[in-house]
Amino acid sequence: MSDASQPANGPDLAAGVPASLLAEGTMLVGHVGSKPVLVARRGSEVFAVDAKCTHYGGPLGEGLMVGETVRCPWHHACFSLRTGEALEAPALMPVNCWRVEHTDGRYIVRERMKEARKRKVDSRTASSGKSERIVIIGGGAAGFAAAEMLRREGFDGALTMLSADDSAPYDRPNLSKDYLAGTASEDWIPLRPAEFYVDGNIDLRLRAEVVVIDPAARSVKLASGDSITYTQLLLATGAEPLRLKCQGAELPHVLTLRSLADCRAIISHAKPGSRTVIVGASFIGLEAAAALRQRQVEVHVVAPEARPMERVLGPAMGDFIRSLHESHGVVFHLGHTVSAIDTRRVKLDDGALIDAGLVLIGIGVRPRLALAERTGLAIDHGVLVNEYLETSAPGIFAAGDIARWPDPLSGERLRIEHWVVAERQGQAVARNMLGRHEPFAGVPFFWTQQYDVSIDYVGHATAWDKIDQQGDPAARDVALWFRRSGRTLAVSTIFRGRESLQAELAMEQGCSPGGQAVV
Repeated sequence: MSDASQPANGPDLAAGVPASLLAEGTMLVGHVGSKPVLVARRGSEVFAVDAKCTHYGGPLGEGLMVGETVRCPWHHACFSLRTGEALEAPALMPVNCWRVEHTDGRYIVRERMKEARKRKVDSRTASSGKSERIVIIGGGAAGFAAAEMLRREGFDGALTMLSADDSAPYDRPNLSKDYLAGTASEDWIPLRPAEFYVDGNIDLRLRAEVVVIDPAARSVKLASGDSITYTQLLLATGAEPLRLKCQGAELPHVLTLRSLADCRAIISHAKPGSRTVIVGASFIGLEAAAALRQRQVEVHVVAPEARPMERVLGPAMGDFIRSLHESHGVVFHLGHTVSAIDTRRVKLDDGALIDAGLVLIGIGVRPRLALAERTGLAIDHGVLVNEYLETSAPGIFAAGDIARWPDPLSGERLRIEHWVVAERQGQAVARNMLGRHEPFAGVPFFWTQQYDVSIDYVGHATAWDKIDQQGDPAARDVALWFRRSGRTLAVSTIFRGRESLQAELAMEQGCSPGGQAVV
């Protein structure tokens, strides 16, 4: 997260900088008073915006300038330099714009604009009239991003969000990171305060279970008996954690981590000096391991693979991740599975016993497809959608963990369980509901934070025949290119944010990112 207490660095932009310091296509970070400000030149124009990303406070000056936009090196948010608008998730709030003068060969940053200028909404696509009602089923990343974008784009019809959760939409990735570690305050967690839904006239209904979608009548029925009609609908039901199938798997101290309520239940068990057994060396499992170690909880990880995360990140990164956790006291039991759990212990397949007051299951998730199946939507390892994210039923869209879409980069259909992908798909659905007809061509991106190490991953590689490596994971400075038949499918990096952004941009442009292995 951002740290407002940091001193201002760089030149005093209120005093101005020589125009010669800002060449075409370059950026410079300075300050106006105590506020860090980024100035960027595109052609004859110079823009000035806040220098920190509104997502987690990432340093935009270390990011990538693409046309009239700047991309954050931390989590790949994208902002308009001209208006400050957050164009691509995970950032949803704009950065402030500052007025720039060119006087006597110097660029001088004057006052901050009262509010970020917004892109003018096209009245032809903003809304088809107040008689329209859009219903969103799901209160996660995709559902919230769609609702936010619909209102941002000027949709003024009725908008209803039906969430099975008991909390308003929140920052789910934080649950296995800072919030679980105890370093994030409660006010970091909601994606928006309660007044956002009131001011935006968004009918948010929590603990709302949809039991029937009737595409012919364009209506949904809730378990409460209520019915709601819609003109267009977004299905974003997300995923649910897999459970163990062994004796004791349903005991009350055997938990999963998916919801805010789950996280709070885990925290209630996470007393210093206690022991937790984490089953599964998944991203969620390992992030939780790192977070619980910050709470001085003893952590054992049980997983069937020989290396953690090798299937996704390859052997070199897998070895590094194991050594990173072991250096913080985590004990691994790799090549093993859990055969039974009782109130005090976990039994492994080789008969070994591990004492544990908490057992956390992190063996993956499955998409929630039951409602889509009952509705009669086309399904094949997910809800099938076209390039506009519309399902086989006209007027019904799907996004997030359940959607399986045609990916232009790989030429395959993908279904990916990443937070940023879900948000960007929600935003794309919103624009397409308003008549934009924009194919979704977003490059998948995720990050994992474990202790003080952040690993970025762009693209998607289910299999590869070669991994090119530049740098060393142990030095916390590395890039890995996952290739198949000479084409780069994915790039993973540690502390090479700009390189990760460049790989993402190349993939967006239909190119294969480069990279040369260090022998």
